[in-house]
Amino acid sequence: MQESGVFWQFFHNKCVVAAFCGWFIAQVIKVVRGVILERRFNFKWFVGTGGMPSSHAAGVTALTTAVGLYEGVHTALFAITLMFTIIVICDAQGVRRSTGQQAEVLNTIMDDIYWKKKIQEDKLKELVGHTPIQVFIGIFLGLIVAFSLYLL
Repeated sequence: MQESGVFWQFFHNKCVVAAFCGWFIAQVIKVVRGVILERRFNFKWFVGTGGMPSSHAAGVTALTTAVGLYEGVHTALFAITLMFTIIVICDAQGVRRSTGQQAEVLNTIMDDIYWKKKIQEDKLKELVGHTPIQVFIGIFLGLIVAFSLYLL
């Protein structure tokens, strides 16, 4: 395969590799943590949202850090990725967390209705967003991944 081919360039793009590694490592940590705490394996832990650490925060932080390291923090590309990272992290912690809390309340209401034999519905997914500590650990993980790959 040619080094100038689009696939070669994509898979050798250090910023792409850093972002993917940040996300992937965070997801693996969720699975390992879930197996240890619950003594069972659930594939949803790998592909699902929410949980410790935030893979959203890890992935976008690794991306932005890699862009800053390879392209420079003075570039427009760094500014764009930084704003993207801030939006994703705020969404992961704020909007999506609120959605999860609302799902929890709705599930409680639906449990009450179900046990009174009035209606039966599927439960909503409650673990949607992240707590501040989950986001902080995700950011920290993203920084570690990007700097580690940069130093290799």
